Amino acid sequence: MAKIKRRYICQECGHEALKWSGKCDDCGSWNTLVEEIYDKKEEKEKKKKKQQFQSQNKAHKIDEITTTKVGRLETGIGELDRVLGGGIVPGSLTLIGGAPGIGKSTLLLQVSNQISNKYERVLYISAEESAHQVKLRANRLDVSSSDIYILAETNYFLIEEEVKEIDPDLVIIDSIQTIYNPDYDSAPGSVSQVRECTSKLMRLAKTEEISIFLVGHVTKEGAIAGPRVLEHMVDTVLYFDGDQHHLYRILRSVKNRFGSTDEIGIFEMKQQGLIEVLNPSERFVSERPEDISGSVIVSCLEGTRSILVEVQALVSTANFGNPSRMTSGVDHKRVSLILAVLEKRLGLHIQGQDVHINIAGGVQVDEPGIDLGIVVAIISSFRDLSISDDLVVFGEIGLSGEIRAVSQVEKRINEACKLGFKQFIVPENNLSSLDLDVTEIDVFGVNQISEVLDLVLGGE
Repeated sequence: MAKIKRRYICQECGHEALKWSGKCDDCGSWNTLVEEIYDKKEEKEKKKKKQQFQSQNKAHKIDEITTTKVGRLETGIGELDRVLGGGIVPGSLTLIGGAPGIGKSTLLLQVSNQISNKYERVLYISAEESAHQVKLRANRLDVSSSDIYILAETNYFLIEEEVKEIDPDLVIIDSIQTIYNPDYDSAPGSVSQVRECTSKLMRLAKTEEISIFLVGHVTKEGAIAGPRVLEHMVDTVLYFDGDQHHLYRILRSVKNRFGSTDEIGIFEMKQQGLIEVLNPSERFVSERPEDISGSVIVSCLEGTRSILVEVQALVSTANFGNPSRMTSGVDHKRVSLILAVLEKRLGLHIQGQDVHINIAGGVQVDEPGIDLGIVVAIISSFRDLSISDDLVVFGEIGLSGEIRAVSQVEKRINEACKLGFKQFIVPENNLSSLDLDVTEIDVFGVNQISEVLDLVLGGE
């Protein structure tokens, strides 16, 4: 009789332990060790089979290897093509993650419609919903292509047979956490199942030259659920961000073997599906109130795209002994650092005030060029003085109160000029490299945050 072994695998990092414990010894996560049973005899037989295979590949000198230009599949959705680097690479494996209800399935169903109309067949594998449910969503999104095949299945081997029989150009699996391999006794979504199914899908994509999209669940921290090795195995990792209470969704690339990871795609969620936002700057600043304190326009950079966002600040007297610091759309620690600089370098007594910072539209901005906009918005709200409606500011703040240079100043200013802004406050060190016609606009260079107060608030 084969000897049965038990092992405990961490669902966060994949660490294997011989006995259960409340905390993983490798990554430190709590309550993540799950029991899995495996047959030691079967494991040895699998290792023997693997050793029987001999590699047919030989080493070559790098100058002897020839490369060919890969033709991409254009999805017909410009924002998605931008993030992917120009389209879908044949034979690639792409993982897209996001919170439940954010629009992952909606986006991929729209992609299926575009690809099937422009190229050939698309196989949509729904491992969480029935084919009838997918059809109802397709009707709502006006997806009517006859070359889209729907398969409701969770067994990997049945999925592989169907893929080889249909031979589609694109395969979408929703989701990878619900696919299972019958050779393993562990439940779907476990580390072993996710790792093995992803490995087989990668081999299938490369051997059959079929592009595969995987939908991944996310944890409460926002990371894709499952072992970290999952993101290392695939070619591209996309994150679909956004607040369900806001209309806008942002698609980011955190890994891309075929393109840049700096690009973002912006969509608007509507009844008929996700709509591309071709001019996000106009959308984000269109509802800005006039002659109101604590509001300023900032030009930030996301990849190669310059976007104008509205930074809002509200400073009010704290009702309790411990003032609150609330942020939305910006890093909370970064705001705390800026407040410390204002108190130390400007003598601004703000330690007894509640400070709330918000980026209008539900956008998340991580670029340091937004620092100066946060400073201006905070002081404007604290002094209750409004900012000029045609002013745009950007710059990075140092710990000594200096304003540091940022990249691609011309692109930031040009984007703002398209929307009618005429006044700009930029870092002084950026003026020497500025190559623009400034006859119709006013550009002010500053070195210290005290100079910004003189320009914006009259030195108060």
